[in-house]
Amino acid sequence: MIQPHILAVEDDLEISKLIVKTLSEENYMVDAVYDGKTACEALRNRVYHLVILDLMLPDMDGWEVLQWIREHMNIPVLILTARDSESDTILGLNLGADDYLTKPYHVGEFIARVNAQLRRYLKLNEQPLEDPPILVHGDLTLNCHTCEITVRNQTIPLTAKEFAILELLMRSPKRIYSKSQIFDAVWPDDYTSDDNTVMVHIRRLRGKIEENPSQPVYIQTIWGIGYRMGKLESETAAW
Repeated sequence: MIQPHILAVEDDLEISKLIVKTLSEENYMVDAVYDGKTACEALRNRVYHLVILDLMLPDMDGWEVLQWIREHMNIPVLILTARDSESDTILGLNLGADDYLTKPYHVGEFIARVNAQLRRYLKLNEQPLEDPPILVHGDLTLNCHTCEITVRNQTIPLTAKEFAILELLMRSPKRIYSKSQIFDAVWPDDYTSDDNTVMVHIRRLRGKIEENPSQPVYIQTIWGIGYRMGKLESETAAW
């Protein structure tokens, strides 16, 4: 199995070196960057399974980086910062951070939190790291590494939730998912199922990928049950 790959975003060189050394000794691959813009560029071009993020960064601060990550991908983010107020912790978690650890920190606790986030992420994704990153369904091509979707050779921007819904459906194209199953998979931390939320996201997703959203080809409604990917002409006889 491929080693989990971690991106450390920290502008203090000594702390950055310590993070890299600590995690490398735990047999993780670690890349270090020192500002927010470089962090976003690295995330566009390489697959990571965890981001360790400082908040006080030059050019683009950690809050902005966190928001950018949540708009484009679902990887876990561990905030590691000297900002130790309760309001900062609450804000970080509300913006989508998966954990929040303040400096100075104990190395043992830091490693334990990193391990916990990686275990949870890999389990929730329910697929090994070596799974193929490219999913294709007719004219749809979904790149799970770059979080890009191409429709009829045109790249279409999706939100993180839209991407997660489409990935779920494309990984099991013959399976019918109920609204509650989609909600549980895409909103795992929200325990109050909301069918309307799923319907709104499906409608927006269809508006982006379907030539005629009122007559969808890719995401089809199975009345009274839920949704699944539309049948391909070459597969119709086998379904």
